[in-house]
Amino acid sequence: MTKGAKDRQYRDATSVFQLLSHQGRLQILDELRKDEACVCHLQTILGRPQAYVSQQLRVLREAGVVADRKDGLMVYYRLADDRVALLLEEALGPASERECVAGCPCPRCST
Repeated sequence: MTKGAKDRQYRDATSVFQLLSHQGRLQILDELRKDEACVCHLQTILGRPQAYVSQQLRVLREAGVVADRKDGLMVYYRLADDRVALLLEEALGPASERECVAGCPCPRCST
């Protein structure tokens, strides 16, 4: 591997670790490795306002770690980076089952 390629590899790894070093983003990624989720579900899980959750999702989306899909008025996010999934598995252990959260207004929890 050339020095330039190795340097690029180190920069990419540094970016991933910086993303994971933020507690809010780590919580979001932990929830998304269970199943896709909408912003209102993530708000309820984190106990944070919509603007905060949306800002963290934007950072994760721009880094290519999460992807989204629209279903009517709802936008669902999912983990889109296998490397991050492996790191989360190693750091946090196996993902638990997704649970509905009391007070969550999302369509999946309110049914």
